[in-house]
Amino acid sequence: MPTITSLDAFDHWAASDREDEARVHEVDLTGRTEVLLQLAGRPHHRTAFLGCPMDSQAENELHKAGALVLSSAPELPFNPYRLDLYTSAELLQGIEGMPYEQTPDARVREWAHKVADTVGVHDGILKGLHDSAMTAALHRYAAGKRIVGIMGGHSLKRGTDGFAVAARLGRTLARHGFVVGTEGGPGAMEAANLGAYLADADDHVLDSALGRLAAIPDVEPSVTDWARSAFEVRDLHPAGARSTASLGVAPWTNVYGEDPANAFTTVMAKFLTRTLEDFGVLGLANAGLVFLPGAAGTVQEIFEAAMPSYYTDGPIRPIILVGKEHWTTKLPAWALLSALGEGRRLGGRISLVDDVESAVALLREAS
Repeated sequence: MPTITSLDAFDHWAASDREDEARVHEVDLTGRTEVLLQLAGRPHHRTAFLGCPMDSQAENELHKAGALVLSSAPELPFNPYRLDLYTSAELLQGIEGMPYEQTPDARVREWAHKVADTVGVHDGILKGLHDSAMTAALHRYAAGKRIVGIMGGHSLKRGTDGFAVAARLGRTLARHGFVVGTEGGPGAMEAANLGAYLADADDHVLDSALGRLAAIPDVEPSVTDWARSAFEVRDLHPAGARSTASLGVAPWTNVYGEDPANAFTTVMAKFLTRTLEDFGVLGLANAGLVFLPGAAGTVQEIFEAAMPSYYTDGPIRPIILVGKEHWTTKLPAWALLSALGEGRRLGGRISLVDDVESAVALLREAS
């Protein structure tokens, strides 16, 4: 099904006399009433017109012919007909001069909470359209790329050794041609995205950025200050924004609290429906998954990643836990994971290491 996003493309398609369906996205068709009426006369014509202004007569006839016609939704804090992934600059637009709570990221999150349990048919359709297009855009982006998913604690503070380690992991992976995928929030996620963002810069640039960010160590007490300090680093190093190696995938709502988007994801997929995101970084990370020290959410993700590898007869990507003391003593997930791997192909693809250099070496060897 072709996707049409310009008036010229619409005119070409409409004049082709083909019977194929199409999705027409946000094209002003107020001057194409006669053409639309002709289209409505085609047998079995089932094209979708999404956010396309048009004459009411044409809209009515298209409805009768079986076409899907959904009007623009300016009252929503997001564009339900969006076809592309987000950038952190879009999600945090205006953060320099207004609080985080007024940014697009926060406003969509607030809307998603309000309609979570009371969503009507119309809003439900728009949510589905947005997330379906976001999924398609994410898979287009991922095609042909080697993606490593990095998971870890979202409470990891800037200025700590762990934050610096995660940042250097992201930088090293990006320098070796991997895309660094996270859930795009604070803590270990921000650190890994920061490293990927600055991968093309000299080594001392990351050290300087880590020092600057340490002044605002966490999203508490002020998400606004946390985000602004990140954009100060971005402003000093704008070239990183052109990278496509720093990916974030996240829902606007989830079961363990919502994280604000970090400023160092240059490509970001955000979903209004939690279930779609479940296939995000864990599903996209075709080159492997690295689990830095974390808590309940990270433990859950370890076994979400392991389950398909436990049963599959197909390729199995590496699953690497970093931090022997953490994963054997503090939260002994390694014991259960290694037990699951005994006698199965999964066992040959799981590793427990004590440093990120070892993790990178394993990922490079596997790729």
